[in-house]
Amino acid sequence: MHYTLGIDIGTYETKGVLVDGSGHVHAQAARAHKMLVPEPGWAEHRPEEDWWGDFVYVCQTLLKESGVDPVAIKAVACSAIGPCMLPVDQNGSPLMNGVLYGVDGRAEAQVQELTERIGESVIVERCGNALTSQSVGPKILWLKRLRPQIYANTAHILTSTSFLVQRLTGEVVIDHYTAANFAPLYDVARQDWVDDLASDIIPLEKLPRLLWSNEIAGEITKAAAMDTGLAMGTPVTTGTIDAAAEALSVGMERAGDMMMMYGSTIFIILRTINRVADPRLWYAPWLFKGEHASMAGLATSGTLTHWFRDQFAKDLNPENAFAALALEASASPPGANGLLMLPYFSGERTPIHDVHAKGTIFGLNLTHTRGDIYRALIEGIAHGTRHVTDTFNDVGQSPTRLLAVGGGTKNALWLQATSDITGLDQIVCKQTIGACYGDAFLAALAVGLVCRSDISTWNPATDTIQAESNPMYDQCHTLFLQLYEQTKGIAKGLTSNA
Repeated sequence: MHYTLGIDIGTYETKGVLVDGSGHVHAQAARAHKMLVPEPGWAEHRPEEDWWGDFVYVCQTLLKESGVDPVAIKAVACSAIGPCMLPVDQNGSPLMNGVLYGVDGRAEAQVQELTERIGESVIVERCGNALTSQSVGPKILWLKRLRPQIYANTAHILTSTSFLVQRLTGEVVIDHYTAANFAPLYDVARQDWVDDLASDIIPLEKLPRLLWSNEIAGEITKAAAMDTGLAMGTPVTTGTIDAAAEALSVGMERAGDMMMMYGSTIFIILRTINRVADPRLWYAPWLFKGEHASMAGLATSGTLTHWFRDQFAKDLNPENAFAALALEASASPPGANGLLMLPYFSGERTPIHDVHAKGTIFGLNLTHTRGDIYRALIEGIAHGTRHVTDTFNDVGQSPTRLLAVGGGTKNALWLQATSDITGLDQIVCKQTIGACYGDAFLAALAVGLVCRSDISTWNPATDTIQAESNPMYDQCHTLFLQLYEQTKGIAKGLTSNA
């Protein structure tokens, strides 16, 4: 019997899975870590501890618990949060903490500078994406301007997945899907690095070699074998960002399929026939050559539920606190007894791209309970999600099938509120393990053990969340949009006074 191994580094947790050729899970493992916020609007991980350290721990645990001979593992694939920005030296050693994806807004000044210098229309046409907090190019320019000594010692700029692959194989590579987030350094038509838009950011030879996600990047080195317990010479795929692996795990395969990932953030991927160019959304080549995807993401979703639990539910047992909060929230009617919440606790990504946006609880009175506020929180995330799905509709890209995945799918209240507010039914598959399961499938695909359609056998659909029409939610959504528009000036003023 042969096996494949997939490991994913998330914002707050690393998860891994070992599966056989039919997709049966033989072992699972996880390890928690923290997101560091050294300054308001910043978000970091420690690469050695949170990325490589977690990978090694989870890998060793999977081998120990499964009892599988490492030689029987035919391929390894990893994914991670992204796009991140990590400068490393000639030995591949990190020179600072990894700067996280769009929840880190430190490069706002560089985003504005590059946008004004190049022009947003030119950037969208050439790079597929407007410059936002999600873009890596401005963060590299931030590094050059604000951390010149680190920049001077930088041999390569890696992202989270490419750092793991480099540790495993010694190869410095990146997949095209992730590279498209390096605007203005990646040309989507040429599908290659470019420096004609901004030659002053970094020499292109310091960026990783471009590959497709199903290509083999290299093999497990002797050093990596000693650290992880894997067999030296085991093939390792190029990998990708966690959300893309998550989409693969639930069979998002044909144009019109949309994946909605319920995790630390809500992340949405829609497979499209052609490239979609709109500054409110993100674009990237899909994991496989010749295919396209359009993306969107909120900044705080599951992260916000964790914040609420830690700050306002200290009386509850942490192991079942979310279930208890959901029970309290279910006693509150749709609309949370007149409460609205803006979920912009780390600014917001799509479609407003506003790093100054603030979290807001509006409509409080003395009759409101913790359950009302928690329901307003869940509904606020759902309203933010509808803002995104409505944007897809605006550009003529309505989904034909919506696949839900991630830890948040265990929260029935969240799922139902999202369907009711967006008006979209959601399909839930048997396995909701997420990105690491998609990694294991990608590993099998890369070495020819499966074909792409086999994912429907690996992970069949088991449930459908049907949207229930509620006119009150339409009214609340209009007020949600108005609340943001009428308070964004105040939010920016608060930022300048912080």
